[in-house]
Amino acid sequence: MQNKGLIKLFAILFGLVSIYQLSFTFIANNVESKAEEFAKSSISESVENYAEKRDVKVQNYLDSIAAEPVFAGITYATAKQKELNKGLDLKGGINVILQISVPDLLRGLANNSKDPKFNKALQEASQARANSQDTYLELFFQAFNNIEGASLASPNVFGTRALADEIDIDMTNNQVQPIIRRKINESITSAFEVLRERIDKFGVTQPNIQRLGESGRILVELPGAKDISRIKNLLQSTAQLEFWDVYQAREFQQFIVEADQVVANALNIEEQEVKDSTSTETEDLDELLSSSEDSTDVSKTNPFLSLVQNVGPGQGPVLATFAIKDTAEVNSYLKMPQVRNLIPADKKYVKFAWGKPVNDSELIDLYAIKGNRNDEPQLSGSVITDAQQTYDQVGRVAVSMQMDGRGAKIWENMTGRASQQGTQIAIVLDNTVYSAPGVSSGAITGGRSEITGDFSIQEGQDLANVLRAGKLPASADIVQSEIVGPSLGQEAIDSGINSFIIALVLVLIWMIVYYGKAGLYADIALVVNILFIFGVLSGIGAVLTLPGIAGIVLTIGISVDANVLIFERIREEIQRGKTQIDAIKDGFKSALSSILDANVTTGLTGIILLTFGTGPIKGFATTLLIGILTSLFTAIFITRLLIDGGGKKGKSLPFSTGLTKNLFKNIDIEFLKKRKVTYIISAALIILSVGSLFVNGLNQGVDFVGGRTYTVRFDQNVNPTELEQELIAVLGSAEAKTYGSNNQLKVTTNYKIDTQGSEIDKEIQEKMYQALKSYLPEGTTYKEFSVEGGNNETEKFGVMSAIKVGPTIANDIKTASFYAIFGSLFVVFLYILIRFRRWQFSLGAVVAVAHDVLIVLGAFSLLYGLMPFSLEIDQAFIAAILTVIGYSLNDTVVVFDRIREYFNEHTSWNMQKIIDKSVSSTISRTINTSLTTLVVLIAIFIFGGDSIRGFMFALIIGVVVGTYSSVFIATPVMFDTVKKKGIDLTDKSKKDEEEDETA
Repeated sequence: MQNKGLIKLFAILFGLVSIYQLSFTFIANNVESKAEEFAKSSISESVENYAEKRDVKVQNYLDSIAAEPVFAGITYATAKQKELNKGLDLKGGINVILQISVPDLLRGLANNSKDPKFNKALQEASQARANSQDTYLELFFQAFNNIEGASLASPNVFGTRALADEIDIDMTNNQVQPIIRRKINESITSAFEVLRERIDKFGVTQPNIQRLGESGRILVELPGAKDISRIKNLLQSTAQLEFWDVYQAREFQQFIVEADQVVANALNIEEQEVKDSTSTETEDLDELLSSSEDSTDVSKTNPFLSLVQNVGPGQGPVLATFAIKDTAEVNSYLKMPQVRNLIPADKKYVKFAWGKPVNDSELIDLYAIKGNRNDEPQLSGSVITDAQQTYDQVGRVAVSMQMDGRGAKIWENMTGRASQQGTQIAIVLDNTVYSAPGVSSGAITGGRSEITGDFSIQEGQDLANVLRAGKLPASADIVQSEIVGPSLGQEAIDSGINSFIIALVLVLIWMIVYYGKAGLYADIALVVNILFIFGVLSGIGAVLTLPGIAGIVLTIGISVDANVLIFERIREEIQRGKTQIDAIKDGFKSALSSILDANVTTGLTGIILLTFGTGPIKGFATTLLIGILTSLFTAIFITRLLIDGGGKKGKSLPFSTGLTKNLFKNIDIEFLKKRKVTYIISAALIILSVGSLFVNGLNQGVDFVGGRTYTVRFDQNVNPTELEQELIAVLGSAEAKTYGSNNQLKVTTNYKIDTQGSEIDKEIQEKMYQALKSYLPEGTTYKEFSVEGGNNETEKFGVMSAIKVGPTIANDIKTASFYAIFGSLFVVFLYILIRFRRWQFSLGAVVAVAHDVLIVLGAFSLLYGLMPFSLEIDQAFIAAILTVIGYSLNDTVVVFDRIREYFNEHTSWNMQKIIDKSVSSTISRTINTSLTTLVVLIAIFIFGGDSIRGFMFALIIGVVVGTYSSVFIATPVMFDTVKKKGIDLTDKSKKDEEEDETA
């Protein structure tokens, strides 16, 4: 092998980078473990609500040391930002897909038009959406164009006064459509910005929010989120843009001083010189703060004032500036009844609100808003018709906005009053003050105004998006959600790690038992491969999920397969009488083609899975693809370096042990003579599978039919049939099945699945609670039962996880799954056709894969009511099917590669002999790889947790039938089609090259 030094250098650097990337995860985990130990030692279990108080203690601890170096100058904050991301199923939290209502957006743009043609098109588009992959907007345009005489530019549709600058009444429908598309896209972008701003408030590390194509859907993932109910409400509520008058800072300076004393008294803190510090009403707040700094313990004598970082100017709207981490404490002080009683009667409706933090700043401003009895703003964001990021007269970034007629009049009054009094107007979005500009040029007329401030271009664009979002008339409905309680997440981590370690140990031992010292070198390469995988995952910021762990463990099988192919080739070369050095050289060279072909076919299915999959399935595909690349590198280069080093200077390097030396040696089986028997066996299995599919069907999960699924755990074993009847009585339709252990059920219902809103989710859980209350420990409250109320330390029973899939998105998932399966078959057919240059090879491979898929489907159809674990057809099952396709093709391609090789080497043999000899020569590799992979899959199946047991069951069946079909289906089908046509399978390109060299 050439360039060994370069490969060694690259491998060492790659390893060091991987270790560096993973070090952040180790540092963050170590600090968090110390925080949890500190919380447990500080708050005992005898304290009421100890779990919640421990969470607060942990967070305070982490906040206090976030900026302190932990190791080699790395702080906890840095380590947390760069650690390996854990998915929802490992960390708990919430994952939702929000559907921004495009029909509502269209109605808003049409000013809630009553035009019958317009409303007919909306209705037809809604009906067509259920069976179409087109976006709602495109379906609306199609429906509208089909209505005779319908004009989008009509004054009764989009030719309104608000859109008069862009849409002329004489425009055709084709001319109006791009404008409407842009407007809809702007509204969805605005909704995205609003959601992103809201998510930043949740305090969740590593949140993920992204738009899903042009569908109007937004994916929100919040691993580790605990206040699930609040999050769901905030995600679905429409943006609240408001304009309020604000008080001047000087009007509340004395209030803050007095509040400080009241808070100190209420907290029973011994004050030092409180009387001196507050006796003079005219004493300046700045002096109080400076004097308080001399106190021995400011936080005790002045609990409120000690939190103030800066005092706002008396003529400005900012009362004071605080640290962001102290906002919760400040809020609690301001809400105290004793503090509220200090507010003068003419200011009793005051509302305190926080400003928008400056980027990379730890500080935040506090404002006092002039509220009223009805808690209604002087002006709401519904009056904004447009907002754009612009520049003012001196070139500063600004935001211009346009209001409708009603808003323009109110705005004129507000700005006129602010100009006369020298006060400001607060622009508030979702209770956050984005800006509080003053008005220096008198009342603003016409409804068009400009907001200036210290904005960057990005901030100006964001504010414009926020202002536009204020008038967003569309709801954001949760069409798909997954909520995982923290206890279930921790169990998933434990089971995933256990399955990973057990599978790895078994494979490492097997390789040594089978290949001796060479197997030890393969094990070293395998461990390096795993290091690379985790390093890459951490470096690219990928999310590790439970299916992702399964993908990594499956990668162990892929890595082993590559080494098995190489070692079997080397053993063959040694048996032919070659020296060890030549055998190693030729073995690696001969195996390379099969390794590449096998991994490319598996990689193609992984790419399709990544393209069509969502959520955890993408995690599986990501780790699988990364694993394929790292496995190729370690098998081809790292193993080669170790093997060359172990066999240098004439040292003997055996590739077998005493037990395996003669295993599978001199096998010569006439496989093709048995093909009629195997055809009959396969035909019987397929008939049985198809018959079951027609009679029993498949147990489709909520991914494909819509509905809600809950994992409910009890403190004792329960009878699922008995509980199912209890649930049907309150929900109308429900299915309860044992899920894992006998004290855990999976409950599925389609109750009110077409009705959106978090109140429906709460209603269903309340009904479940009432139905199952008698089976729960005495005194169990609804909060303890619900998935939103669970806690990592106390959640032993109740709803452990919840999944919801709306009917529309279920149809999309089903269609995408259909495309994924048939797309992968088509792509693989083309690849094998290009690679082997004969369609008969492609046909044999596709027939074998179709055979495998049908048998797996049949097994799930026959056994779903008999097995003690879930055999639902969901996205995870589709991932399993695609993996089975990849594995089956992997096996088949290896066999086909050997057949092609033998056709070129043994030109005097007849076709049947060549094929039988080819298959016989690969039996050792086939059985070895299959057994190794099965050991890995069985380990995950047994120890990997309930949530992926069905997924693993499909893979186990797939590996068994895939191994069988590559020998007894793919090869015979290819042989029969070739034999019938009398086609020569010799590689013509190689033959031509040889003839040219001879000439």
